[in-house]
Amino acid sequence: MKTILKTNRLLLREFNISDAESFYELNLNPNVIKYTGNSAFIDINKAKSFLENYSDYQKNGFGRWAVINKSTEEFLGWCGLKYDEDLNETDIGFRFFEHFWNKGFATESAKACIGYGFEKLNLKTIIGRAMKENIASIKVLEKIGLQYEKDFNFDGLEGVIYKIENKNIR
Repeated sequence: MKTILKTNRLLLREFNISDAESFYELNLNPNVIKYTGNSAFIDINKAKSFLENYSDYQKNGFGRWAVINKSTEEFLGWCGLKYDEDLNETDIGFRFFEHFWNKGFATESAKACIGYGFEKLNLKTIIGRAMKENIASIKVLEKIGLQYEKDFNFDGLEGVIYKIENKNIR
């Protein structure tokens, strides 16, 4: 398990097959995936298959990472960066078990990921996408320094794009 980042309370590491059960359970909650456009995995084997075939680390050198509570070693959810080849842009994303919402974990992990993206990966820009209704995720994007850029069509629904520029790159 390759550790990528550490914050005061959290450890962010690459996914591995042992995350399959947590990954499966995370997406089972309709509230967790309500604004994502994703559906739940059919079964734990589909979650395992997803993790086995997750290739962002190899392709891009980064991706979404498991977020682990340092003190309890519990899987809280995931957070990280994702490069979209078609759009030539990198976005920040996060998803946590509902019982961990409103505890600052999304903000803490996402802020660390932005720092990593700018300082270690020398990214010029990072964007965040959310459905307009997803006020909680929009608040996290704002707390970590992203600013509203524009509206967009999110699978037939109203979405927003937020953006942050690396101040060290002109």
